[in-house]
Amino acid sequence: MTALTVTRPAAQVATVHKRASFGRILGVELRKMFDTRSGAWLMASIVILSVLATSAVVLWAPEDELTYEMFASAIGIPMTVVLPVIAILSVTSEWSQRTGLTTFTHFPSRGRVMLAKAVCAVGVGVVAIPVAAAVGALGNVVGTAIAGTDPVWNVSAAELGNIVLANVLGLIVGFMLGVVTRSSAAAVVAYFVYTLVLPPLSSLLASTQEGFRDAQAWVDFTFAQSRLFEDGTLTGQEWAQLGTSTLLWLVLPLAVGTALVMRSEVK
Repeated sequence: MTALTVTRPAAQVATVHKRASFGRILGVELRKMFDTRSGAWLMASIVILSVLATSAVVLWAPEDELTYEMFASAIGIPMTVVLPVIAILSVTSEWSQRTGLTTFTHFPSRGRVMLAKAVCAVGVGVVAIPVAAAVGALGNVVGTAIAGTDPVWNVSAAELGNIVLANVLGLIVGFMLGVVTRSSAAAVVAYFVYTLVLPPLSSLLASTQEGFRDAQAWVDFTFAQSRLFEDGTLTGQEWAQLGTSTLLWLVLPLAVGTALVMRSEVK
């Protein structure tokens, strides 16, 4: 008896594609943050603005105010703007530049792609902030040497850690707004409203309404976050207030925005 062998046509042979690893997605998203001219300049602006802020303190600050705290404060101002914008563009570029269809075709798991974007954005912030702090430290040494005074290192490790955390939280706010709006212009405008318009309104309400004054630290994210820039050590209650306001104004909107991304049509 002869065995019968059945050969399937080549067109009917299923092709098995290996699922891309998270590390590969992470590498792709990190490269996308640097491989455009605007992205490269935006990253470079972190160092450039740190040098400019440090130089301004050296040139114009009084000698008795040449302390590391002064340099850190000067550098922190541009960081609160640049880092959230980097996070916003890491998300919204998929829609504003119409690359989302390509991205989600190569990597169909949108959740893993968004997680990779978040990890890359936070990673850039965690690296950029110490680099900016190092520029400020160099400015403190050079500035006091020019002025003929001793360097003053009046920022503790705990305070520096709080500053890093505060800036990373601000960066995540930008990321959240990018996820919710999926539009670069809308997210940038929303960020400035979020950080420059809502806090004064909250302070005005707290000054006129006693009930809200007691609840402000629990529901006003910017108010709770600002303590990280001011206090070396937060109390347990202050950490709880920061956690509650972060959950209300950052985690919940991010969850809603992520759900919208999962369901939205990519064109």
